[in-house]
Amino acid sequence: MMQELVVLVDAEDHEVGTAEKLAVHRNGRLHRAFSVFLEDAHNRLLLQRRSSGKYHSAGLWSNTCCGHPRPGESTAGAARRRLREEMGVEVDLAPVFTFTYRAELGGGLVEHELDHVFVGRFDGTPQPDPQEVSEWHWVTVADLVADLYARPERYSAWLKPVVEGMTTRRRGTT
Repeated sequence: MMQELVVLVDAEDHEVGTAEKLAVHRNGRLHRAFSVFLEDAHNRLLLQRRSSGKYHSAGLWSNTCCGHPRPGESTAGAARRRLREEMGVEVDLAPVFTFTYRAELGGGLVEHELDHVFVGRFDGTPQPDPQEVSEWHWVTVADLVADLYARPERYSAWLKPVVEGMTTRRRGTT
């Protein structure tokens, strides 16, 4: 099995090295990541439920897809690659914002990511990889926000700050 490397960064997103992905999630080092949201013509967001085989956040609902750029790979290119791999979708993506978060995931794992958020438009039926995604559905932003606050345990640790950042930008504030 090939070792998967992630890009370690400082607080300003300057690359400071690489390390093995699982080790980084065990020791909580800051690394580069991305989150993708697809919207349809009705302004609904496409969510995925992470496969039960994922090593963290398994079975939780999350944004359309997420992941980490490989060393030497652009973040935007990695976002397009993972969208294709996870959801079977190819669309143009636009960068929206970045943020940093740290979350204890349980089982000795920590997410500490500088997350680049991308959005794209999609009005079709995704073809997800069952190794990555167990379910998917479209949801309005209002319904998602309400459920995120009512039942946060159903969602990945990074989804709430991503949604909050997107809704803040939609209202025109930064």
